[in-house]
Amino acid sequence: MGIRTPFLFCFAAAFVSAAEIPQGTHLLLRMENSLSTRTAKEGDYVYLRSASPIAVNGQIIVPVGSYVQGVVAETKRSGRVSGRAELAIRLETLTLAQGTVVKFAPHLNSVDSGDSGQKVAGAENKVEQAPTKGKDAARIAILAGTGASIGGIADRSWTGAGIGAAAGSAVGLATVLLARGKEVELRQGSTLDVVFDRPIAIE
Repeated sequence: MGIRTPFLFCFAAAFVSAAEIPQGTHLLLRMENSLSTRTAKEGDYVYLRSASPIAVNGQIIVPVGSYVQGVVAETKRSGRVSGRAELAIRLETLTLAQGTVVKFAPHLNSVDSGDSGQKVAGAENKVEQAPTKGKDAARIAILAGTGASIGGIADRSWTGAGIGAAAGSAVGLATVLLARGKEVELRQGSTLDVVFDRPIAIE
């Protein structure tokens, strides 16, 4: 009996300490470094910390502040004429407070976009910038209106206003074509919501 007791105790302790993060669990992560499609390259590291805990059966198995590491899987700058900025990241490891490292590959569900308009697109952990067509049209219209005002004042006629509007439109169009659209920015402190696609065992 004296020999069996330690063995049974160790087996029971191991069984109790093991837990499993269920499939479909959400985890809020906070960026530790900043990433931008302006400078990011494929293979660059991504560092995050958990901003929310994961509890199973009343026991916290992933505390706030747990480290998460990943890499940039794909990056694409915004185009001058067409094409939106895109940034894909692949999360790879979760490091717990006691030093346990768990391999995982959750998918990105949403991203803290602020007023940038960027959002998660598709199922490839890709963050995509919102289109700027409406803003581009507004910029052309504003410059056309400014050109019309200047032309009308200079010429004091509708002809002058028409020439000014045409010149303003041309300037506006050239400005839009030469300028890149917004880049995807995942700044330090911004949050991402990820979802576990399969159960993960934690020991």
